[in-house]
Amino acid sequence: MSTSALAPISLTPRVVVFDYGEVISRAPGAAEQAALLARAGVAADPFWTAYWAHREGLDRGTTSIDAYWQAVARDVGAEWNPIDVHELWAIDHRSWLSVDPGTLRVLHALVAGGTRIALLSNAGADFAGWLRHGSFAPLFERVFVSGELGLVKPEPEIYRHAMAELGIEPADLLFVDNRAENVEGARAVGGDGHVFADARALESWLRDLA
Repeated sequence: MSTSALAPISLTPRVVVFDYGEVISRAPGAAEQAALLARAGVAADPFWTAYWAHREGLDRGTTSIDAYWQAVARDVGAEWNPIDVHELWAIDHRSWLSVDPGTLRVLHALVAGGTRIALLSNAGADFAGWLRHGSFAPLFERVFVSGELGLVKPEPEIYRHAMAELGIEPADLLFVDNRAENVEGARAVGGDGHVFADARALESWLRDLA
């Protein structure tokens, strides 16, 4: 995709709601994963299994950052003190703060076309500041963070909450997420969606709807 601006995309009255991780942000790279694993000081396979096994509690806002990392420690047979936890959290948090320039150009094209956009992320409340006050935040009419809502995708209630706050009917919801089950969750409440693979395919799908 070119680095120049894209032509505007107008989808009014529909609202395009975006996931954050691996849609707007890039996935943590090999170097970032290696840094986290090195600080953890354990083998890769049990670490990543435990890392993902306990993630929903963070995303739902029912597990604290310390409790999350202590749960991972128990699974991998490690003992991490509070300073270890602070450092593990910081390395992990930073690894999710990159952005995909292709997706950002699509966001700007939608805004340029007068299309309303919002963000709905399965993320801990510790990401709320970045999502609400980062450079891209003014593009979004609303930002919904699962860790603040006590709800996670693909539960129907989280989509209904977003639609109610945006004042739209299900037929006007267009949801973009890298996980198929989350897109199916939006479809299950009457919306439509796109499983994100790359910005070019996303742009093509949106333009086909215009």
